[in-house]
Amino acid sequence: METSIHSITALFDQLGLGSTDQEIDDFIDRHKPLSGKIELYHADFWNTAQASFLKQMKDEDADWAEIVDQLDVMLR
Repeated sequence: METSIHSITALFDQLGLGSTDQEIDDFIDRHKPLSGKIELYHADFWNTAQASFLKQMKDEDADWAEIVDQLDVMLR
């Protein structure tokens, strides 16, 4: 079984977002703090495909789940 380790850069690429360090920092700064009452995938700044991807990765405990958790923490 092959285990993939994804980076925050790869996650932003997967979500179709700018993925340079500056673009990631800007995105985080623009959207934080995300209320602790809101699931990450319910945040209003995701489009439907992005929200679906984030939810699916968490629900399936996929190899992306760890980096999705990291993004969640960064936005809190």
